[in-house]
Amino acid sequence: MAAIESRISGDGKKSYRVKVRLKGHPVQSATFERLTDARKWAQLTEAAIKEGRHFKTTEAKRHTLAELIDRYTRDVLPAKRDGDHQARQLQWWKEQLGALALADVTPALLAEYRDKLANGVTVRHQQRSPATVNRYLAALSHALTLAVKEYGWIETNPLSRVSKPKESRGRVRFLADDERERLLKACRESSNADLYTAVVLSLSTGARQQEIMSLRWPQVDLATGLIRLEHTKNGERRALPLAGHAASLVKERAKVRRIDTDLLFPSRVDPSKPIDLRTPWETALKQAGIDDFRWHDLRHSAASYLAMNGATLAEIAEVLGHKTLSMVKRYAHLSEQHTAAVVARMNERIFG
Repeated sequence: MAAIESRISGDGKKSYRVKVRLKGHPVQSATFERLTDARKWAQLTEAAIKEGRHFKTTEAKRHTLAELIDRYTRDVLPAKRDGDHQARQLQWWKEQLGALALADVTPALLAEYRDKLANGVTVRHQQRSPATVNRYLAALSHALTLAVKEYGWIETNPLSRVSKPKESRGRVRFLADDERERLLKACRESSNADLYTAVVLSLSTGARQQEIMSLRWPQVDLATGLIRLEHTKNGERRALPLAGHAASLVKERAKVRRIDTDLLFPSRVDPSKPIDLRTPWETALKQAGIDDFRWHDLRHSAASYLAMNGATLAEIAEVLGHKTLSMVKRYAHLSEQHTAAVVARMNERIFG
């Protein structure tokens, strides 16, 4: 419902102040010199609010995108495990659009900058992948969602009306038998004493690099053969089976562990931080003659070996810590022979 008041200023000029009140929405107000303009604005504003097209004009114009990003970075990111990555992503948005009022951050504008992200290059001079663009969009979208739900700065998230680039099914690069032998040999001969054990742990457990490098001795239970991860990427606890050669290496390491830190792989410079194995890892890859292979592909290799040795997709998902099977379907083709054997055994049993 709109209410219009007439006012007369000190110099005798008449104006009309409009207030639009609708249940569940903040009061909107504006002042006009002509009554017809006041009535028209009231009518349009009421319609826009009812149809969900109206921003909270005062708040959306009062706050900039930079203010939102600063508040989100200060209050929310410190509690996130990937806060550093999101901070860099949000910094990009702040540099590009930070000066704009939230009322001016429209879906059309965000779509334009989504395309700019997709066509841009990274610091390594590579074009951003659709997955990377989606991570940038997700970081900003969460901040905008809080601006709606908690801060009351905008009524709707403009990114909800922006489509996301379609991501590829995901890369599956795993070590062939000869590659694995060459890589492990190069790691064993590395001048860095930690590299071989870290690589074996990654291959045998399928754990992420960050999970391996941040391991602490209280997480390792040699008696039961388990490594317990309290903080994982998806926010849930996970146990890694520790068996075979990997278990032997960890037991040997436990005999000579440092007393000034509880990290399995502490830095030589600062024992409170994990060691950086980037250089010895790249050296080992070069020495082994292995191309197009990243540390994360050790995780793919572990999953691939599980599939080829008869593990079901559900079992692979449990080992890797995925909540759904969608992420492990990329390994399905590797277990086709196992699936065929299962069906063959079933047919043999029921039909003879």
